[in-house]
Parts: sequence; structure tokens; C-alpha cells
Amino acid sequence: MSSISPTADDTRPNIHRSHKNQAMAAGFGKQTVWAGIVLACVVAASAFSIRNLPGLGIFSPMILAVLVGMVVCNLVGAPAHAKPGIAFCQRNILRYAIVLLGFQLTVTQLTSIGVSGVGIVALTLGATFCFTVWLGRTLGVDSKLAQLIAAGTSICGASAVVATNAVTSANDEDVAYAVAAVTVFGTIAMLGYPLLEPFLGFSQHQFGLWSGASIHEIAQVIGASFQVGPQSGEIGTIAKLARVTMLAPVVITLGILAARSRKSESAAKPPMPWFVVAFVGVVIINSFVTIPAEVKQVIVLLTTFMLSVGLAAMGLQTNVSAIRSRGLRPLLLALSAFIFIACFSLMLVKLAG
Repeated sequence: MSSISPTADDTRPNIHRSHKNQAMAAGFGKQTVWAGIVLACVVAASAFSIRNLPGLGIFSPMILAVLVGMVVCNLVGAPAHAKPGIAFCQRNILRYAIVLLGFQLTVTQLTSIGVSGVGIVALTLGATFCFTVWLGRTLGVDSKLAQLIAAGTSICGASAVVATNAVTSANDEDVAYAVAAVTVFGTIAMLGYPLLEPFLGFSQHQFGLWSGASIHEIAQVIGASFQVGPQSGEIGTIAKLARVTMLAPVVITLGILAARSRKSESAAKPPMPWFVVAFVGVVIINSFVTIPAEVKQVIVLLTTFMLSVGLAAMGLQTNVSAIRSRGLRPLLLALSAFIFIACFSLMLVKLAG
């Protein structure tokens, strides 16, 4: 028998069916992404609600979002069809949030703490980062995890951990470990610094500068410094924001060092995270363009929520048993970094008089 080859008209239904299948797949892909985004948003919203419970107000919603996400991941498990959306939140939404952080900073704020204040903040940041990385190598802690702990301790807590991971590319468990560690010791600092104030002989300006130069999260700095007085609170907040502005050069430097440490040609060009460049651009815009206070309040709330969504997504992919396998050495590293930054900055504030 002779075979009959299909004509052009015969193949048209197959072509139409192929296009239809591709369109359906694209639609399902969008639905899958949205499923993960919605799940991360629900976890973040629950973190905001949990924060209203007695005793939990001292924690930022970002930290609670990580914890709630980890509970969901390890007790129930994130649905497989939601994972693309969860990954989108962890990567994209977190980076957009870091860009929006720039609306909380201006160049003028840096000058308000003086040259000596900026110098204390910069020296403390650099010394703490280098000490933590060195000690991590000495203790045998994975270099990526050590860098995350160093960034979280020396710069701005969870936000710095997330931004630094853009160039270190550590796994989710390392990121969650670093976030948890800097949160624990930042909370200890927030509660302990005001108790030490009567024994230090500091003015409100000095105490605020010490708090802003050494406590991990912005919310923790505010919580500690405003307990001493309004001037202390204002100086502490500005000093802390000065540390946040140094996030960009640190991440860029780490990217260059990471590129040099790799020998493949594909990694020869140092990574330049777009969100770091955008963050600097937003700071410049915010320094010269007046934005209404009501709009800024909305931006601050939106930034916090987006950071919480991204960290919730991180929690939804974090395996507790994998964190436990890291052992206590990273925790010892975070403790040592906390003690170092507290003592080093205290010494500098004392010497500055």
C-alpha cells in the first residue's frame, strides 16, 4: 500500500492545537506564579497580625514572617504548584523592597551626625565585617554563611543578609540561619543597651550614636535609643540609616571579590546587582526631591510588607533539619560578631568624646 502524506490543510488542526496548548501552558504558568505570591502574602499578613499579640511587638514583621513561613514549610509543606511564585517573591519582590528602602534615606541625614559620627559608623562596619569573616574561617564556618552573618551584623540585619545573598548565592537554609542569628542578638541588644546606659556616662547623643552604629535592625535601634530620650532616638535612627547607605558599596565589593575567586570565564565579569544601583539612585532622588510625608508613610509600610513577603517566601523553602545540621559554630560566630561590634563601637564613641 502506498502511504498518503498529509496535506497542508491536514496539518492545520495540529498547528492550532499546538498553539492552543502553548497558550494554556502559559496561562497555567501565570496561575502557578500567582499561587505562590498569594501564599507568601498571606504568611506576611499573618506576621503583621501576630505582632499585635502581647510580647511579640518587639519583633519586626519581617522576622515573624520568616518564622511563620518555616512553620508552614516544616509542618504542612508548601504546595508544589506554588513554588515558582514563592521563588519569584524571594528573588524579585525582595529586591524591589531594597530599592524602596532608599526613600528612607537622604544625604543630609548623614551630615547631621557629623564627620566623626560617619567615621565611627564606617569604621565599625568595616572592622566588624572583616572580623566576622576572619573568625568564620577560623571556626570552620562556611564562607557564604559567614559573609551573610557579617553583613547582617555590621550593616542592617535581615535586609543586608538578603542583599548580600545576591552575590554570595548561599542556600535558603544559610540565609534563614543568618537572619535568625542576627535577630536573636539584635533583640538582646535592644533590650540590654538601655539597661547599660546609667553605667556608661553617655550623653543622649553618644548613646544614640552607639546604638545606631552597633544594633542590627532599624526597628531594634529605634526601640533601644528612644528609651533613653528623644535626642538619643533621633541620633540613633540617623546613625543606623547611615549604615544602610553603606549597603551598596559592601555588596558591590563582595561581588567583585566573588568574581575574582572564580576561575571560569563566565564569572570573570563582577556582578553588579541592578537593585543596588537603583537603591543608590533612589537615595539621590530622595535627597533632592521633596516627597510628601503621607506618601513616605505609605512607602515605608509598603517596603516593610514587601520585605516581609520576600522573607516569608524564604521561610516557606527552609528546612529546619537542614538548619540544625549547620551546628552551633555559626551561632557562636554571630555571638562573637555581636560582642565585637558592641565593644568596638563603644570604644570609638568613648574616644570621640
